[in-house]
Formats: sequence, C-alpha cells, structure tokens
Amino acid sequence: MKKSWITLAVLAIGAGTASAAAVVGQPAPAFTATDTAGKAVSLADFKGKHVVLEWVNPGCPYVQKHYNAANMQGTQKAATDQGVVWLTINSTAPEHGDYKSPQAMSTWMQGHKAAATATLMDPDGKVGRAYGARTTPHMYVVDPAGKLVYAGAIDSRATSNPADIPTATNHVKQALGELLAGKAVSQPTTRAYGCSIKYPSAA
Repeated sequence: MKKSWITLAVLAIGAGTASAAAVVGQPAPAFTATDTAGKAVSLADFKGKHVVLEWVNPGCPYVQKHYNAANMQGTQKAATDQGVVWLTINSTAPEHGDYKSPQAMSTWMQGHKAAATATLMDPDGKVGRAYGARTTPHMYVVDPAGKLVYAGAIDSRATSNPADIPTATNHVKQALGELLAGKAVSQPTTRAYGCSIKYPSAA
C-alpha cells in the first residue's frame, strides 16, 4: 500500500519508545544476520572497528533519493576507504510487496554500485526492532568499543528530492569524521526521516 510512503521525519530512537530499542551512549545490541550470499554476519565480528548500520528498502522514495543520486554509495565508500565497516540491513517482511529476495537485493546493490561491507537480510525484523529502527533510511554508528554513538538521519534535509542533497549536512560523514579524529560525536542523535519500515505484523 503506497499510503505508507507518507511517513516522514520519524524520531530516530528516543529513549523509552521501545523496550528493546538501542540507546545512544550504551552498548549496541548484539546481533547475527545472514547476508545476501547466505553467510552469517555478527556485529561482534567487527569488534575494534567503527561500524555503520544502514536500514534500506529499495522501494522507498527516500532510499531512491540517496541511491539514485549516488549519495549513499559515496558515503559508504568514504567510510569504508577509512576502514569503517558498513552493514546495510533490509528488515522488510517477506509478505510485503517491497520485499526483495537475497539474490534480488544483492543484484539491486550491485546495480547501484553500493560500497557496503555486507548487505544483511532481517526478514523477521529482530535486528531492526532491537535497534528501534523506524525508517528507511535509518542510520546508526557503533564505535570500536561497541558503543552506539550516533542514531538518526543520513542528512539534514528531510525530503525525497535529490536536489536537496548538496545543501544538506551529512550527519554520518560528520559523525565518522569526528570519531576518526579522536573526538566525540557533536550531534549524537537526529530525527530520522523516510518510509516506515515494513516489519512483519506478528514480529
């Protein structure tokens, strides 16, 4: 149903909004998910590294904004070129029309020349719910000690218009730049915007 695309500017995580939701400043929830090639990938695999988590749904106009303009891929590459691990996560329920199979998701990422370290499938929504992820895109940064240090939007312009990208502040690039310079993240939470994540209704 397309009416769900109305969802904009949803709070990034807000303490107390979900009992299991991740909290900035606290340890990031541990998880293991299967990538599009069928390999199990755990957050613990990347202990000692900065990790970015990106929630994605290729059917979402806000995701399309950043991928069609190559903004998300550019942010991915800038991060991974500096040794940051980037995990793209799809929590769309299999029964939803936007669901892509692992192979289809892999093909979509390759077709857009994505630079993510891995693309993970979360069909039961457990990983997304553990983080309190609400929108696509929804971004999180975990530091080398395993602490969640950023949660929120990819940037500061909450629209689906690619023309707004050049004038936006890229919050993920800013957070990573500060972290890699040995500084604290100056804006650890922002308001995520995009399409609501299509979780399984019974999850």
